[in-house]
Amino acid sequence: MSHSLNEIEAMSKRAARGAGLSWGLAEEAAKGTRWLSSFGFPGTELLAELLNLNDRIPAIDVSPVSLRAEVWHAPARRMSPLIAGASLSDCAARLLERGKITMENVSLPLLAVPFMGGAALRLGLPVAAEWEGARLATDGKRLCVQASPEALRLRQASTLVFSAPAEMTGQQEPLLRAEVCEDSWSQLEKFAHRTFAPATEESRLKGAGAGVSDND
Repeated sequence: MSHSLNEIEAMSKRAARGAGLSWGLAEEAAKGTRWLSSFGFPGTELLAELLNLNDRIPAIDVSPVSLRAEVWHAPARRMSPLIAGASLSDCAARLLERGKITMENVSLPLLAVPFMGGAALRLGLPVAAEWEGARLATDGKRLCVQASPEALRLRQASTLVFSAPAEMTGQQEPLLRAEVCEDSWSQLEKFAHRTFAPATEESRLKGAGAGVSDND
């Protein structure tokens, strides 16, 4: 089924929040899912898979132990691409200074790629990401892809390397709508439902949804 990018972003944000991500990271996850979907990638499928994988797991367990380390790694021996990507964007200046940032055991590495777009815009230079069988580069607006379908859907990259500046070849332009897998959309809806305020006896008496506050 087809959805607008605005619909994809809104659903992804609510689902990410329902899965326990902070509102800030949920917003970043939503923007990243939208960005991937705009280039024809299965953004909602990847996000749904990640939310199921990390459901109920403390964020600190799948976060980089140290951003100053030579190689980033997480306590759980698998790193969230959302947290890793957001950290990369914050460390854009360090990326340019070092030339590259290496991460180990990153789940669904394609989900980290949109964040390098933010880093590229901050630096004013293209940034590249490489893992087994895949190389992608972006200037924040356009995307270059050299990868097999299997590499793009890799469940966990043993090594993920970001580098800058990068060469842009074979550019792709974003679209305005995206095809979405119905199953992934249903999974996101389930996570999104967790953000809804539970019905109380008072709210039931007033009518469905009437008088419900979002402040809890």
